[in-house]
Amino acid sequence: MEMSRTASPADAAKRTRVRYTILLLVFLITTVNYADRATLSVTGSAMRAEFGFDAIRMGYIFSAFSWAYVLSQLPAGLLLDRFGARRLYAASIFLWSLFTLLQSSIGLLGSAAAAVTALFVLRFAMGAAESPAFPANAKVVASWFPTTERGTASAIFNSAQYFAAVVFTPLMAWLTHAFGWHAVYVVMGVAGLLLAVTWLKVMKNPADHPSVSRAELDYIEQGGGVLSGHQKVRPADVSRAGGWFLVRQLLTNRMLLGVYLAQYCINVLTYFFLTWFPIYLVQARGMTILQAGLVASLPAICGFSGGVLGGILSDSLIRRGHSLTIARKTPIVGGMLLSACIIGCNYVTADWLVVALMSLAFFGKGLGALGWAVVADTSPKEALGLSGAIFNMFGNVAGIVTPIVIGYLVAKTGSFNGALVFVGLNALLTVFSYLVIVKDIKRVELRRR
Repeated sequence: MEMSRTASPADAAKRTRVRYTILLLVFLITTVNYADRATLSVTGSAMRAEFGFDAIRMGYIFSAFSWAYVLSQLPAGLLLDRFGARRLYAASIFLWSLFTLLQSSIGLLGSAAAAVTALFVLRFAMGAAESPAFPANAKVVASWFPTTERGTASAIFNSAQYFAAVVFTPLMAWLTHAFGWHAVYVVMGVAGLLLAVTWLKVMKNPADHPSVSRAELDYIEQGGGVLSGHQKVRPADVSRAGGWFLVRQLLTNRMLLGVYLAQYCINVLTYFFLTWFPIYLVQARGMTILQAGLVASLPAICGFSGGVLGGILSDSLIRRGHSLTIARKTPIVGGMLLSACIIGCNYVTADWLVVALMSLAFFGKGLGALGWAVVADTSPKEALGLSGAIFNMFGNVAGIVTPIVIGYLVAKTGSFNGALVFVGLNALLTVFSYLVIVKDIKRVELRRR
């Protein structure tokens, strides 16, 4: 179909659904994004056996990704608002996939110490390269979807973390079992490089996309979408807000601070699942790597289901006339209360009960993972990328803290019991944050100097 401005009146009157194609691509890229983050959790047991690092060192290696990911968020957000999601996201996908691919070769360095150092450096570099990913996702959703569909769209791309575990954790476990841990990094690296090319070919802003009808553009814009992405928001708009003065406004807003804290707590669950969960199944529950990979997919399926359901529920509440505050908070609070049941794994012995409780916990975590929808609802239009980056920076501090804290708890106690309590308490802190700190959920208006 021709671009809407040159389309026939009949074609322009039809509401196309190109936004769903864009969402599918974002979902696939986010799936690979999370699979690349989880490569070490699947290959970790085999690599520990080969290179001989202990639980504490493993915790630091796990955290390498998040150190860089967190430190790079503000620069990534500013670059997103300057250059837009299309170009920056393509570069991001290419680079993180390249660093994933290079991890397959660390065994060629000769000594275990050199291999461990190289692994830390490559995971750090991968974290920096992935830093624009989720702020770009939020920016794309804010551009392509009206408010009444934004919760579902955000939940779908966010649920890719579970879909990655469903599809790629068993695949990576099988690759490790059949061909060795090196094969995991080769397969995932090559898949990402192909996605970078695909993104450049398919992605455009709604106003520039050749297949979007005038009716779809009107539907998006009238529903609160930012049609031209970064093109409507020039650097001068941000500079007029005062540079770091803008950052301070975002960091001193009570509502946003509550959302940031909650995202940190939610991500404690995320990073437990991405880092220590397969190792927990192997070490604490006596499973093989292959069994752990298969079993880990069950909570992931529940997390994916909860994630999609949470978005649908939230948007349906809006369509029924409930406020944005009620629509977003209801699934978040209910889901995170459910997630606290992960502590119950300490009090059961049967493996099927452990898997059932983990599945219930991750269903709740998926149900409550609407933070990115809240960001799209609340971010100033002048700084969608920057606001998403600050949110993501706070959230992913959990990626630094969680693997290290759990590494120390396991090393000092010889048990995962304390680790599961730590994870469950963070779920309850999320509930506190949304009920007590976050008041009305609404878009932040920038002040000028």
